[in-house]
Amino acid sequence: MFADYDQIMERIATQRLWDFPGGVHPVERKSLSNQESIARLPLPELVHIPVKQHIGVNGEIIVNVGDKVLRGQPLSSSDNAFSVPVHASVSGEIIAIDEHVAAHPSGLKELTISIRSDGQDTPFNYEPLSDYSTRSKAEIISAICKAGISGMGGAGFPTHLKSNNVKPIEFLIINGIECEPYITADDRLMREHAWQIRQGIDILNHLLQPKQVLVAVEDNKPEALKTLSIACQQEDHYQVVSVPTKYPAGGEKQLIQVLTSREVPSDGLPVDVGCLMYNVGTCYAIADAVIEGKPLIERVVTVTGEALAKPRNVWARIGTPVKDLLTFAEYDPNKQSYPRIIMGGPMMGFTLSSVQVPVVKITNCLLVPAHKELPLVEDERACIRCSACADACPVSLLPQQMFWHSKAKEYEKAQEYNLFDCIECGACAYVCPSEIPLVHYYRKAKADIRQQQIEKEKAEKARIRFEARKARLQREKEEREEKHRKAAEARKQAMNKDGGVAQDKIAAALERAKAKKAAAQAKAQTSPDEAKKQAQSVPAASATIVTSQDDKQAKVAAAIARAKAKKQERAKQQESAPASQETSAKKVDKPSNE
Repeated sequence: MFADYDQIMERIATQRLWDFPGGVHPVERKSLSNQESIARLPLPELVHIPVKQHIGVNGEIIVNVGDKVLRGQPLSSSDNAFSVPVHASVSGEIIAIDEHVAAHPSGLKELTISIRSDGQDTPFNYEPLSDYSTRSKAEIISAICKAGISGMGGAGFPTHLKSNNVKPIEFLIINGIECEPYITADDRLMREHAWQIRQGIDILNHLLQPKQVLVAVEDNKPEALKTLSIACQQEDHYQVVSVPTKYPAGGEKQLIQVLTSREVPSDGLPVDVGCLMYNVGTCYAIADAVIEGKPLIERVVTVTGEALAKPRNVWARIGTPVKDLLTFAEYDPNKQSYPRIIMGGPMMGFTLSSVQVPVVKITNCLLVPAHKELPLVEDERACIRCSACADACPVSLLPQQMFWHSKAKEYEKAQEYNLFDCIECGACAYVCPSEIPLVHYYRKAKADIRQQQIEKEKAEKARIRFEARKARLQREKEEREEKHRKAAEARKQAMNKDGGVAQDKIAAALERAKAKKAAAQAKAQTSPDEAKKQAQSVPAASATIVTSQDDKQAKVAAAIARAKAKKQERAKQQESAPASQETSAKKVDKPSNE
């Protein structure tokens, strides 16, 4: 049974929070990068801006190679609700719109817009909404969408979709939990820009109208906790909460469970339990977008690890190659046995395949460990069934069973163990004594299942198209047959409608045919004179048989009879002609014979 609103507020006031199952306490190593203020990188000479940096679909590219662009100018448009535009992070010339290596574990390429900086960093004409409190909700959400803001805590979900919520919200939770080792980007942002984060919270509060705003910060960040408490002290329904340090307390479902005791359903969303959550970096970007009109073109990135001479946090433009950040932090490759750069933290990050990978909106850390700082995973050994992975799982899953079925590619059985509930936090792999990279198997299984679903959807669409075509052809055939049937019935009805008149016409026609046949036979047996008499008598005889309507047919028959009689006379004359011709011929030949 979930706690109600009053019970939750009472426990928060007395700092008696709830807990989530499992979790681990890895070595933090945050002091490497959180001792200095955020630095600003030199302007990059070349940026590579992926068209898709969020969950959803690509926006439509609205620029071409050779175009001159300004800093903050849109490069794509968001025609689809699940698309988020991207913007030029520098001013300069577009030199390519092509495939480029992506910030992804696979190292595959994706559609990217490359811009060569002109060094001027000329800004685009921004359109702020400084008086947002007097604007409609639709205007503010549109400004957030046009600014290209997606979740900066790692998920990359389009912020304008989450902000366009219509369900009642009890708790708006601002996530300042940065639980993964080494990463301190949000820590320094909260210390140095607490007021702008507060402005972003005000905008979200205006949009969502929650009962209470909870700003959660881990207890290992006392400076950030203090600055945010000061920034939010003027609002009675803003509550800054200190959360015990445990990994992965920064997970969305885990933090909601810690603060409210409510568990988000397996196939549900936080709004289903009356909560919505935003990262502190997202709040900062929202304030930039609405108050300043500035799109999301840069973010704070932690550059850390013992292989760097100057680890620290930096403001990096979106699209900046990783190589530029390493150069700024004075990367020493001699401290590594082979080049190894991790995007993200040691628990959930992935090794990059190239230093040309660009910084994207969800990039929060670049970890460059020395040779012995972060040992490589040894060759995995057989599972000893110790159940340590199940004890560490914050979602109460059974990692051992999921591993077996994922490795054997028995994906249906893996899904029966709620494979897609796994948040890929890496806690199970962290405690595994057999050094099994469990998360690797889960990620691969998820990718294969998604691919199978895509193929299945394609096959289903093809089947639907085939059946629709087959049904259409059958329908057209039936329509033709029905048309022919109706035409035949119409003809039959027309004949029946005429009744006896039609039958009389048929009988008269048969009589005329019989008379013509009898006349023809008589002509063949009579002399020419008799044929003439008969021909003359035919019209009169026919007239007695047919009605006045058949006079024309009788005349035609009489003409035919006369023609036949004349033909017989000519034939008789030709029979007598050869005899006279033969006599004449003999008379002509006789003198010559003599």
